[in-house]
Amino acid sequence: MTIQAPAYVTINPSFMEPELLLQYNQASGYLDLLADGKIRARLSEDDLVVYMRQLNVRTKMAAGTASSNELPGVDISASYFSAPTYLLKVRANWDHHDVAAGSRWGFAVPEAYRYGGRQANYQLARDFCLYGANPTNGEGLINAPNALVTNLPPDPNGNTTVLTYDNGAMAFYLASVIQQIKTRTYQMGGGREFTIIGPQRTLGSFEYNVVQLVQYQRVGAGTQSTAGTTKEILMANGDKLIWTYDDTLIGQGNGGADLVIVSMPKVANLQVPTQSTNEFTRLTPSTDLCTTMYSDMAAPREIISPLAGGATDMVQEWRITSGWAPRGTALTLISMTY
Repeated sequence: MTIQAPAYVTINPSFMEPELLLQYNQASGYLDLLADGKIRARLSEDDLVVYMRQLNVRTKMAAGTASSNELPGVDISASYFSAPTYLLKVRANWDHHDVAAGSRWGFAVPEAYRYGGRQANYQLARDFCLYGANPTNGEGLINAPNALVTNLPPDPNGNTTVLTYDNGAMAFYLASVIQQIKTRTYQMGGGREFTIIGPQRTLGSFEYNVVQLVQYQRVGAGTQSTAGTTKEILMANGDKLIWTYDDTLIGQGNGGADLVIVSMPKVANLQVPTQSTNEFTRLTPSTDLCTTMYSDMAAPREIISPLAGGATDMVQEWRITSGWAPRGTALTLISMTY
């Protein structure tokens, strides 16, 4: 919590570039893993836990050529599960001397602290979403119960690393992972939205390669990258693919491999017009969430107050949950050795 803006000496005549050279950080695509691509701002500022209720149904029937006297019934069981919330806080203090020092260097100190504090909140929110505040309690998407955890299988040539893997085989493997998610969640027959996130060095190589031409023609051969071929396959099935990055997933897989996460953030209630074997899901209200995260507001609250000696104090606070997967079967975690 300091402003390091020392005095400096320049030679005149000279020209001072008015724009600042800012330190850039990776803009993580973790929000695309969540339903609606955002954190759900539904909490009150003092909510300590989020609960979600669940209904399960088991049906039993009697069938025979004659009427039965003893009839079975429908079993409906109610349960709930929960996620704790956490209060994030960061503080900044400055006075008129700090403002003057920042002015000499061409930036507004209050705005610099404001954006810096927000970045701190958002970076921790990313960590909470992916890894959880308490991973041992199953918090965070990579610790989600029922998520499928797997390793990259060998390609047709026996290669198992990202840099040696057959480009076309990788596209077909990723498409099969998405098909398996749709199968586990009973979404075959309808288009869904998927997100693939991983480190730049891993997923980036799949965007800047070309599926090889072989003795037979394959989808995308000679023209499309691995990522492009995967998207083409999904588009043909009515699906949409978001391809994004987060370098904190380097080394997070099994045995220190890179981790790639494939997520289907929401399900659809697929029905047939009449006599649906999925009839129970017409019960309302119901949710289509697969992966989500909660907060008390869309952005951190700013509390600004004066301090003795003419200084200003700014506290930013934000209450959030860790990443949550009510339907963990919509997640696949792939360890890929770079």
